[in-house]
Amino acid sequence: MSANHEDAFFGLPEVWPRPAPPPGFDRIGKGVRIADTVTLYRRGGDRRRGITLGDGVVLFDQVRLVVGDLALNHQADLVLGDRVWVNTGAYLSGEGGLLIEDGVLIGPGARILSAGHGIDGPPENIIDHALTYGAIRICRGAWIGAGASVLEGVTIGKGAVVGAGAVVTRDIPPFAIATGNPARFLRWRKGFETRDSAGAAGRLRKWLRYVMRRF
Repeated sequence: MSANHEDAFFGLPEVWPRPAPPPGFDRIGKGVRIADTVTLYRRGGDRRRGITLGDGVVLFDQVRLVVGDLALNHQADLVLGDRVWVNTGAYLSGEGGLLIEDGVLIGPGARILSAGHGIDGPPENIIDHALTYGAIRICRGAWIGAGASVLEGVTIGKGAVVGAGAVVTRDIPPFAIATGNPARFLRWRKGFETRDSAGAAGRLRKWLRYVMRRF
């Protein structure tokens, strides 16, 4: 006899059943789902900073959340807004500060890296260099594709799409699609173009306006 799977939803983690957050999390919203294989790297606590999950967040298997030592990393903070879905094997670094706004999708194996290592000058061993930090913001409704990397100090605009495997080293404007290594503007999402964004000249004008507003 075959099983009736009509109402089953396989592979979705169970809703966290208690009001208090799991160990290592500071605050969680309603309907949060956290797979058993999600891991954290953190030390210490801070009333204002830590790891916060909004309503309806889903963390799939093998997701890694990192904030480091909160007593040493004064900029460390990792905040996920409502309905953020983080797919299998993603790595989220909040060591330099990470804000992921509502309705963002993080693809499998994506890496959001708000910290790195200094590389120039002595000492010879990279492990002995000081860490570097840069806050990352992923705005509402964006999608970070499978295996993509977002590096320190980057803002991903509202509704933007980062293609699979891309390496993002600079800001991506709202509703843009960026691909490649390093990631470059490909086009605007259809239905979200403006009249002056049609064609190469329009894309360049809109990109320059966006960049200039950030300085």
